[in-house]
Amino acid sequence: MTEVGSIYNLIPQEEVKAQKQPRYISKFKEPVKTEYVSNKADHRTMGQAKVPVPTTDNFLKKHSKEPVLPNKNEFHYPDEERRRPKVPEKEDPPLMGLKTTKNFLTTNAVQNITSVPKKPEKIYVDTRKGDKNYLEPSGLEPVFIHKKEYGSAPKYLVRRKEEMQKAQEEYNAYVAEHFRRGAMQQISDSERQSILNGLKKNWEEIHDQYQGLSVVTDTAPKKNRKERMEAEMKQLERDIETIERHKVIYIAN
Repeated sequence: MTEVGSIYNLIPQEEVKAQKQPRYISKFKEPVKTEYVSNKADHRTMGQAKVPVPTTDNFLKKHSKEPVLPNKNEFHYPDEERRRPKVPEKEDPPLMGLKTTKNFLTTNAVQNITSVPKKPEKIYVDTRKGDKNYLEPSGLEPVFIHKKEYGSAPKYLVRRKEEMQKAQEEYNAYVAEHFRRGAMQQISDSERQSILNGLKKNWEEIHDQYQGLSVVTDTAPKKNRKERMEAEMKQLERDIETIERHKVIYIAN
């Protein structure tokens, strides 16, 4: 399409310049600039602002960077008491010239008669060569069942049971006092069961209506009705659970 010419187009017209919107300047520009400039020189080398000058007595000493090993403790075998004494060396002189008037036959006889039979040690063998180890420190022996307090209730459970019993007694006394004044009334079992059946019936009716709702809630009334019915069913479920959990129900006059 060709542009239609006009004689008025030959008249020079003044160029109209579009006014620009003022440039946005943040009000936090100056505080940020001041803070950046004030902290620019600090930690320039990723270190301290002012490095402390080392003193003359803080020089590197010999073996100062070597790891410090723990103190040496004397090693003892777990069955050291059961082991026999070492065989004496050939350089050790034997004890000679010792004399005694002790009657070993009589002493051994009396000692064996009056002694208590020694219980056999519980050991286990863990190698085919017959290496023996004590069974009790190994963790294979049920030591806990032989304790005096085994099978008895812990102290904190006994204390909690006493506290619960005391609280129940106080509550029973409180209820009895209100019964005496006539301020409270206990619901009978038949009334409680009728209330429970009524709540369950109401829940079933609302649930039947809820099942008949449209799957797509594309309008506000549908969404509000669905949320309202869900809230009513949840409240009925909480009421039913409360009544079923408490066998005794009181009503304040």
